Amino acid sequence: MARSIKGTIRIEGEEVTITNPDKLLWPEAGITKQQYLQRLAELAPYLLRYCRNRFLTTIRYPGGIHSKFFYQKNAPEPLPDFVRTAQHEDINYIVLDNLPTLLWLGNLAAIEFHPSLHYVGDTLPCEWMIDLDPSQDDEPRIMEAAAYVGDILASLGISSVPKTSGATGVQIIIPIEYGVTFDQLRSIGQFVARYATEKYPSFFTIERLKKDREGKIYFDYLQHYSGKTLAAPYTPRARQAASVSTPLTWDEVRKNPHPSEFNLLNIGERLQQRGDLLQEVKPQSLELILRHLQSKA
Repeated sequence: MARSIKGTIRIEGEEVTITNPDKLLWPEAGITKQQYLQRLAELAPYLLRYCRNRFLTTIRYPGGIHSKFFYQKNAPEPLPDFVRTAQHEDINYIVLDNLPTLLWLGNLAAIEFHPSLHYVGDTLPCEWMIDLDPSQDDEPRIMEAAAYVGDILASLGISSVPKTSGATGVQIIIPIEYGVTFDQLRSIGQFVARYATEKYPSFFTIERLKKDREGKIYFDYLQHYSGKTLAAPYTPRARQAASVSTPLTWDEVRKNPHPSEFNLLNIGERLQQRGDLLQEVKPQSLELILRHLQSKA
């Protein structure tokens, strides 16, 4: 029987309990829990930015990425004093606001972080995201497809930042000025999705069911809505390469990188060199395109 090891670390004035630091969470990448916590501390200034003051859903893998996993919405008991929670629709969510909470979750083998798309106590979206979801596990055209969508958005005067989902897809993030509703974003998303499927019919589909997609990439404009979640920028993923959901430049996208190239083993160095690419696009108004769509209705 494996011997259980338990200790504490002091972070930002808080005591965080750590158990079994040598447990392998990503066997193929050779990443133990202790190494994972070190990488989370590196990611914290970036990951926390996109989880702060939002309702958090995590996916936990107590035995590592090849073991049984479960989604955690309700905060587990007992909770350390430094963990903030917020009630929403009868669920007591964790709100990931600080490094001690992040490392506490990491010790619980919370590997993926999926925050709400709106802030606690608000109903309006924080940003707009388009999700490009391949029908197959390894889609060689996913970056080319993302570039097409980026070009369509640019033709509408909309600046955007692509990011790997960390799994198989790509999400395109559009920083927006506060005040747009989820329904308004869905109407723009539908417009862009229909245009993309008409211009690139061999690439895109808006068929939600995988069996009806004919191997095409699903242009998902429906997932960005109140009550739903998407993988946070800089969240690790439960993939063999220990990939991390990573914002890219459009030039990088056109070089067709594989999502596994951006992972826990190299993300720290990338962030030191490139910083947070999402911060390079300022929140923008979507009023012109909304007005255009209303005039067509």
